[in-house]
Amino acid sequence: MYIINQNIDGGKAFDWGKTSSNYAKFRDIYPREFYQKIIDRQLCINGQSILDLGTGTGVLPRNMYKYGAKWSATDISEEQIEQAKLLSKGMNIDYYVSSTENINFPNNSFDVITACQCFWYFDHKTVMPKLYRMLKTNGKLLLLFMAWLPFEDEIAGASEKLVLKYNPNWSGAGETIHPIEVPDDYKENFDLIYHEEFPLKVTFTRESWNGRMKACRGIGASLTEKETALWEQEHKMLLKKIAPNEFEIMHYAAIAELKIKI
Repeated sequence: MYIINQNIDGGKAFDWGKTSSNYAKFRDIYPREFYQKIIDRQLCINGQSILDLGTGTGVLPRNMYKYGAKWSATDISEEQIEQAKLLSKGMNIDYYVSSTENINFPNNSFDVITACQCFWYFDHKTVMPKLYRMLKTNGKLLLLFMAWLPFEDEIAGASEKLVLKYNPNWSGAGETIHPIEVPDDYKENFDLIYHEEFPLKVTFTRESWNGRMKACRGIGASLTEKETALWEQEHKMLLKKIAPNEFEIMHYAAIAELKIKI
């Protein structure tokens, strides 16, 4: 399903379904510390019912399943949900194909609602009342994000420049460490009770970093097959010049925890 948002990539259409197989293979990359930060907040643990929005291939519920929460998860892309189900065999996770704007779970269904790498895609005027309604008393909204740092990391910066060569209007470039922005729509019904931003190093090989970059919105989700193949060939040549066989990429992660106002 193609998505067009004038505030993202200059309105260039993108479809996560186009890159679902690469997404499943190369974007399950959050390190242990990322998940530990969530557990330290006593979120997504045994006894809690969780809804993961924009779940993609189910990275968050799959990796946190062992902590005992009951997970449901939604994504707008049917192909992403198909991959999530394949990767979740043996886990009791309920997956649904739906945009966040169209979700319709009963009132007071969830202790926590998570949104990882997807919050900025939402129509917040439509979504906020739904999240408020579906959360239980004292319910939490947990926003999560992780990105490479192109100005601190040479390999990330060079790879990002190559994305911009093929997709000049890609708006995912130029990340710096900053808090997750919470729109004013949420202030009436939610309090921001915690936020944290912290650096992370993530280990890659040339193959896995190429795959991770290829599975980003600026390449696999939006370019043609021919354009993607040309970018991939050039990126592999670039990595042979500047990267060892295995290396770390500097990232940062950000957490924002919101609680329903009583």
